[in-house]
This record gives sequence, structure tokens and C-alpha cells, in this order.
Amino acid sequence: MMICSCFTRCLGQRLAVYRSLWRGMRIVALSLILCVPAAALDDEHWTQGNDAIGRGISYLRSTQGEDGSWSPEPGPAVTAMVLAVMLDRPNISRSDPAVQKALGYVLSKCQPDGGIHDGILENYNTAISLAALARVNDRPDAAEAIAKAQDYLRGLQWHDQADPQDQPIDATHPYYGGAGYGKHGRPDMSNTQIMVEGLYQSGLDCNDPVFIRAMAFITRCQGTRANTEFGDKIVQDGGFIYATSVNKDLIGVPQSMGSPELIDEAKQGKPVSGLRTYGSITYAGFKSYLYANLDRSDQRVADAYDWVRNNYTVRYNPGLPKPQKMQGYYYYLMTFSKALDAWGSDVITASDGVGHDWANDLVEQLASVQRDDGSWTNPADRWMEGDANLATAYALTALVHALK
Repeated sequence: MMICSCFTRCLGQRLAVYRSLWRGMRIVALSLILCVPAAALDDEHWTQGNDAIGRGISYLRSTQGEDGSWSPEPGPAVTAMVLAVMLDRPNISRSDPAVQKALGYVLSKCQPDGGIHDGILENYNTAISLAALARVNDRPDAAEAIAKAQDYLRGLQWHDQADPQDQPIDATHPYYGGAGYGKHGRPDMSNTQIMVEGLYQSGLDCNDPVFIRAMAFITRCQGTRANTEFGDKIVQDGGFIYATSVNKDLIGVPQSMGSPELIDEAKQGKPVSGLRTYGSITYAGFKSYLYANLDRSDQRVADAYDWVRNNYTVRYNPGLPKPQKMQGYYYYLMTFSKALDAWGSDVITASDGVGHDWANDLVEQLASVQRDDGSWTNPADRWMEGDANLATAYALTALVHALK
């Protein structure tokens, strides 16, 4: 599985080079030469997407700090995301001054125990930094940081220790296999999928126990018959909720950002059922299954793909209540693009039978909402998406995966 990941990245870069040399050639003809399937993007959207990426990177060059960082308040994660985008572009070399400064900044946050952070959001920062450093793993300092960060993330995963109520965490515990921010005292889907991605991109074998444990936690957040612990509390549509516990005081009381009205009831000890699934976390879970190399016939994968087919859109974060549907929008598009890139099909046939060329749709949508200065930002400023550096990093990451 790791070889396939590296091959995909290299192949995407080669396709970009070929296209720049022979823009007038038919993509189908190019695919025959390379012995790969025809690319999803047509020529118009390929040009549009590359133009949008170029403008976005130009914006980020103008906002990079003197120390090489972007939006360093939560730690090196935003810088690492931008660094990864730049390293994935075939026209930006490692010797680029912005790349060099960003790489130096991320490496400066390496801690003796293997974490890559500034003392907060340890899993989040370490996993995202790990994924970026994987792109320069032939550098001795990066290779050392990668190995130590992998071990560090293993140590943060919930398993074989006591929970905040001093109960043992075995394979039946709601926390088992998850990772979290730390401040809530419980794991969540966002941190768990970020951990899985960092380990995947850095080359850890999908048979490693950390992946197997993570799949147990992720399954418990899915509305599927395969979820024997919380399936009766989640809408059975194949999608995912945010966490198996609201916080350290409500262990085993699941939480969905798609059902915010139920959180107060849960805190009052009332029964919670019918939790709604939603887009950003569903694509994160779907992507994690693919990174862990689960078979496509697996009930969990099949159910997640059914959710994708039934809720296809690039206009908003589906599943969230209407007043909140734009919250987490760029995070949604990023997980959407990563997941469908990993899935490998150019066209998603929705439940109504209409086929959607997801990469063309994504490029067109992101280009239409890009600001004049090349950035993106979200007026629904939740989860930091009002920060143009972060929203732009999300949008660029989505575009990079669409252009592969």
C-alpha cells in the first residue's frame, strides 16, 4: 500500500510535466502512452486548477512569516500543510526559499520525545508535520524526525491504558484506537484520521497494529450495521459522526456536529439517538478505510461509498443543519478530494443516476470562490476557517489531489 502511495504521487507529477509540454494532445492519447487510465480533468479545468493553485501559492508567499511559518499560533500544522502543497508542485523545487524556510520551521519544532509541536495539539501538529516531512524523507534530519514521530503517535493512541475515569481501555472501550486533541480528554474522528494519514504518507505498513486499532475506533463512529457498539445511536446511512464520547465526563455518549441540538440533552444525561452524519467527517472516515487498505467489498467501505453517492456536492458541507452547512467547508473539500483521489474513480454516480466528474466539479467550484488576492476564506468562521492561511492551505490541498 505504501508503494502505491508513492507511485501515485510520482505519477501525478509526471502527468503534470507531460501536460505542460503537450497541452494540445488528447488526454486519452497520453494515458495510452503511459499505460494508465485517462485523467479525470479535461484541459479547461486542468488549466483552471493550475492557475488557481499558482495564485494561491503566490498569496501564501506574501504571508509567510520571517521564521518560515504560516499562522503558527496552534503550532506548525498550517506551515506543514503549505509545505506539503509546495513540495507536491513539480514547478517548485526544494531549494525554493519559501520551502527552505518552512521546512526549517517545521524541523525546529521536533521535540526530544518525537513529537512535532509547540506544546499544544500534539497529535494534530505531529501527524500533519509527519505527512509533510515524508516528502523529503531522503534528508537525514527528516528521516530521523519521521521515525521518531511515528513512534510518538503510536504512544498517543488510546489503548492499553486507563481512561480519565480510571477504567481500563481494552478493545471494547469507546476510546480504543482513537486519537484526540488532548483538551477534551477523549479521542475524535478528525484527529484519528489525521493520525492515520500521517502514518500512511510516511510509509508505515497498513498491517501495523496502530492502523488496526484506529479502524476499530473509526468503525464505532459510522452509521453501519458493522458498528455493533453505537449503530443504534447513529443514523444508518453509512456516514460518520465526530466522536464516541462528548468529553471525559460523558464517555460512551457519542457526539455529532451534525446534531448540535442533542449535545445539551446528552450533557443532561438524556438518551441520545439518531445522531446525524455529515460530509467532512464521512470523507475523513472513508479515506481512512482506503489508506488502511480495507477491501472494497467490506461492509464499512461499501456503506461509506453509498453515503458519498447519496450526498454528493461541492457546494456545502452536507449533513450539517442548514444554518451551519458552510462550517468546515474547506476542510470538507480537502477530505472530499483526498478520499476520492484514493478511491480512484473519475466519475461518482449519484443515487439519482447522474454521473459527476468530481475533479472537474471541485476545480470549478474552488476557482469560483477564490478571492482576488489568490486566497480563500470562510465567513462561517468556525474551526479557524476565517484564517485565510488555513483555508487557502485546505483549498490548495484539495486542488492538488484533484489534479493528480
